Amino acid sequence: MKPVWRVSDVRAAEAGLMATVAPGTLMQRAAAGLARRCALLLADRGGVYGARVLVLVGTGDNGGDALYAGERLARRGAQVAVLPTSPGRAHAGGLAALRAAGGRLVDTPPGTVDLVLDGIVGIGGSGGLREAADELVAGLPALRGRDGGRATVVAVDVPSGVAVDTGDVPTGGSGRPAAVRADVTVAFGALKPALVVGPAAPLAGQVELVDIGLGPWLRGTPALWVTEWSDVRDWWPRTGASSEKYRRGVVGVATGSRTYPGAGVLSVGGALAGPTGLVRYAGGARGEVVRQHPSVIATDRVAGAGRVQTWVCGSGLGTDDQAGAELRAVLAAPVPVVLDADALTLLVDGSLADRLRHREAPIVVTPHDREFRRLCGEEPGADRVAAALRLAAWMNATVLLKGDRTVVGTPDGRAYVNPTGSPALATGGTGDVLAGLLGALLAAGLAPERAAVVAAYLHGLAGREAARGGPVTAPDVVAALRPVVAPLL
Repeated sequence: MKPVWRVSDVRAAEAGLMATVAPGTLMQRAAAGLARRCALLLADRGGVYGARVLVLVGTGDNGGDALYAGERLARRGAQVAVLPTSPGRAHAGGLAALRAAGGRLVDTPPGTVDLVLDGIVGIGGSGGLREAADELVAGLPALRGRDGGRATVVAVDVPSGVAVDTGDVPTGGSGRPAAVRADVTVAFGALKPALVVGPAAPLAGQVELVDIGLGPWLRGTPALWVTEWSDVRDWWPRTGASSEKYRRGVVGVATGSRTYPGAGVLSVGGALAGPTGLVRYAGGARGEVVRQHPSVIATDRVAGAGRVQTWVCGSGLGTDDQAGAELRAVLAAPVPVVLDADALTLLVDGSLADRLRHREAPIVVTPHDREFRRLCGEEPGADRVAAALRLAAWMNATVLLKGDRTVVGTPDGRAYVNPTGSPALATGGTGDVLAGLLGALLAAGLAPERAAVVAAYLHGLAGREAARGGPVTAPDVVAALRPVVAPLL
């Protein structure tokens, strides 16, 4: 897991470290890492020598980092231009160093730009870019380099204009996001939430973390954690010589209906890609499920399904009285449950509140934004991590808030973000697949938060794998899960 830190924690760590080193040391460390990454990018565009570099700077230390990086590039032969968004207020030491290395001040972008360094606003900024900076940033996509290609944009620590602690992107006076869209972000010392979650995360592009010595000084609790492949590998349930289908876990799937048989087929498909030894299906799509998945034991009702270690309920279930009865039967079982789609809709009127409140076995809910709104009466809003944690505390459940960067929140306040999400998964039925896989992981013995984290990670990888073949459908995601899971076996 990679920790992600709030601005206040990063500021405290910087202050602690700066008290132990010579003045300016941290800025020089940051500038060195930044210049190195820029040089690597310029190597693919004809090299550093003779490269055209534009440095955009605001009034803070973020601009100082950019200016000192520009100085290093200038000393290697780059033609570096500096455009301050607030003339006369740029970091004095950095500006003097860059000018001494041959850099020049400009008030409009040059005609040719290979690389732009975004040092307008750092982690101290708030409220989006101001009008002058916003207009300048809006013109960046039009800049062209020596090779005729679009200028590469490198953000310094965070893309200017994003809400660093939440990952929100405020809009400017034009009504569009008032933030820089970077190809690469060079982050200093620690990941910040805007680099990994919310609408800001895609604006960061590829994120490279530069070590400036903050590690020992970062204390307290991270804002959230980013899942890594090593976590998934370490948590995946293992089989051995004594394994048999019941010991590996049995997952019950109460999804689909005569009206929506596909939801049953897809959620069972997701469950079969997991680590359990047996899948039991209960629902109106029984015939179609068995036809497509003959290893499944199927019945019409939850009551007749037999013993399971986990229930998955909701996808395509419907919201009529029969669906409500099936949900009540699932909630009455003393095993973990995954509630998705129609099961969440059935919770909205509050009639099942007592069944939820008195459950001792874990609950995992998997809302997308519209389902979150139905449950909470409001959208997740600007802070998706806080929204997931609020719902988790209110329901005493693990919450998997679906999105491009899916967030997992726990009732005791831990949060995780999934880095493998793909727009390819924004299509009907893929959530059914995710719910089935999640249920299988729970049935195999994973703790709810780990099961949710692993399911989201592998589901995202499967979406990416499926997209290699063109437009993605939910059956494509089911098929792609097998090669994605294979290295774990």
